[in-house]
Amino acid sequence: MPGSSSADPIELELASIRQQLTDLRAEQQEMKQAIEELVKTFRALAMHLGIAAEPYRKGSASGDRAKGADIPGFA
Repeated sequence: MPGSSSADPIELELASIRQQLTDLRAEQQEMKQAIEELVKTFRALAMHLGIAAEPYRKGSASGDRAKGADIPGFA
């Protein structure tokens, strides 16, 4: 078959590209985890140095404020 000989290199190239894509996705997942760890570290350092504070969250447990009341300036 004349068509099958030309399809073999194409199939080999497709298999190679699929493997490269799989490897790239694995690398992206590793980078995502490393970046998340870096962000976590920078936040901890910023809080430790007093540059940043824990973000204000509505509905946090505060006994003296009503549930719907906002602290002024934190809308």
